[in-house]
Amino acid sequence: MRAIVQRVTSASVEVDGRIVSEIGPGLLVLVGLHESDSDSDADYICRKVLNMRLFPNENTGKGWDQSVVQRNYQVLLVSQFTLYGFLKGNKPDFHVAMPPQKAKPFYGSLVDRFRTAYNPDAIKDGVFGAMMKVNLVNDGPVTMQLDSQSSKNAVES
Repeated sequence: MRAIVQRVTSASVEVDGRIVSEIGPGLLVLVGLHESDSDSDADYICRKVLNMRLFPNENTGKGWDQSVVQRNYQVLLVSQFTLYGFLKGNKPDFHVAMPPQKAKPFYGSLVDRFRTAYNPDAIKDGVFGAMMKVNLVNDGPVTMQLDSQSSKNAVES
């Protein structure tokens, strides 16, 4: 599983000209599912995203000190199969992305996992499989990439 995590002051998802989700300060997380992903990959991404210290501590003045949970901020999850695309010549190829019929319920379980691990009202998401317009104001800018597959090859907490 691959996640592109962006610290935002606001973000929203629009489908067919209508805003379906929006958040204030927090994290926008673009999520790509690999065909071999399992529950352990979802657990890893959920834990890491919710605990990443991407926010300053306003009380101590320390940067990179608090998580989205500690700040009581929101998370907007957006499925994005193109995160597992690569170019064959000049044409994108997505064959290693999880197929949609398997990806839709798996992505739904990831959203549920986030809601269970944090505050259900603080977790928003887009519309799986829809053509979405994602609007964001990147704060910093801060953008990080997480790969659950690389976690299996390295010792991480």
